[in-house]
Amino acid sequence: MVAISFLFLVCFFSFHLHAVAQPRNSTIRLGSSLTPTTTGKSAWLSPSGLYGFGFYPQGNGYGVGVFLAGVPQRTVVWTANRDAPPVPRTASLVLTTDGRLILQSPPRRDVYIVTDASQKIAAASMLDTGNFVVFNSDEDIIWQSFQYPTTSILQGQHPSAGMELFSSVSETDQSTGIFRLKMQHDGNLVQYPVDTPDTAPYSYWSSITDGKGDNVSLNLDNDGHLYMLNSTGFNIKDLNTGGYDDTNRTIYLMKIDSDGIFRLYSYRLDRNGNRSVIWSSTSDKCAPKGLCGLNGYCVDVDREANCICLPGFAPVIEGNFTAGCERNFSSDSCKSDDGTIQYTIQAAESTVWEDNGYSEVTSTTREECDTACYEDCNCEAAMFNDGKCTKQRLPLRYGRRDLSNSNIALIKIQKVFYRQQHKIVRDRCSYFV
Repeated sequence: MVAISFLFLVCFFSFHLHAVAQPRNSTIRLGSSLTPTTTGKSAWLSPSGLYGFGFYPQGNGYGVGVFLAGVPQRTVVWTANRDAPPVPRTASLVLTTDGRLILQSPPRRDVYIVTDASQKIAAASMLDTGNFVVFNSDEDIIWQSFQYPTTSILQGQHPSAGMELFSSVSETDQSTGIFRLKMQHDGNLVQYPVDTPDTAPYSYWSSITDGKGDNVSLNLDNDGHLYMLNSTGFNIKDLNTGGYDDTNRTIYLMKIDSDGIFRLYSYRLDRNGNRSVIWSSTSDKCAPKGLCGLNGYCVDVDREANCICLPGFAPVIEGNFTAGCERNFSSDSCKSDDGTIQYTIQAAESTVWEDNGYSEVTSTTREECDTACYEDCNCEAAMFNDGKCTKQRLPLRYGRRDLSNSNIALIKIQKVFYRQQHKIVRDRCSYFV
């Protein structure tokens, strides 16, 4: 009996892995529908069951996308209308008889999942590659999710020049986050915060392949080889050499995570479904610019990112440091009616920030820089480094602790607040200063 059971398991996994290695179609016909509830069908699966397209839990409702369904860690790899609010359990996903793929959630309007197909949809399919595709009546592919990546790249997917990936808010919230990865037209693959120009001062990682061509693509093979090809098919950069010999039992995917780091994962196709990081763009958790939001700075503690507010500031949203920090006092006037200055200066040492100064002062000492900002009502902070004093206005961006840097951030603090709260601020910051 044990031998028979073992033979059954071997046959099952052999069939499952063969199906993953040999992508096939599983046709979704017009009139098909999904619902997020357990009583209905919530996803259209690929032939092997490895990938699914349909509903996944999101917030207090559901989102729609492509996810790994064949391993215990159900990972979302593509999201439709990712910034739309979650839909309720009464929603349905329908491939209508007149060739539209829509999300129905009364009393809301119908939402199109495929908005730019060149022709009416005649059928759809969730492929074993993780690509969700739709066909016309001639069985030609007229739209595919691989052309519109969100957070991830799968084996066989080739983002070309101009394409971007955007991080999600978190592992459980697939809305657009605060980091992006761009395959630039100059051949460089670069990571930036969102809403910034594609220029070097805003980047925090790059493949250093600029000038290698105007049509470079990022590629991931089924052995974990992650690399970049130019327009002639020449390999200009290996990010991960791959060559793993367990390709029949493992799949790979690349993702820009919510913490801003670009990682290559392996997933074991067995009952445990273990996930491992086999390559990452950086091991420095504080490298992504903007991780701690405005007026916050990142401190590496035991190889983990910790966000700290500037002296005199508090989190905008407790527990969500990407939302940044705000002053916990009013700064309407820098002087009282009798002309007395209402502020003092407190320092955050060995911290670096975006250089957004409006005035540079020649000073040889930190005390002189203190005084220059103290006496200027427009100055809300100053950066002092090796005799250079730069006056700043708030907010400060892209802060991080760098013990190899002598820069000191000098922050203007209201005197009343400082007297009342000095001990609290001192206790909170003493570990980091």
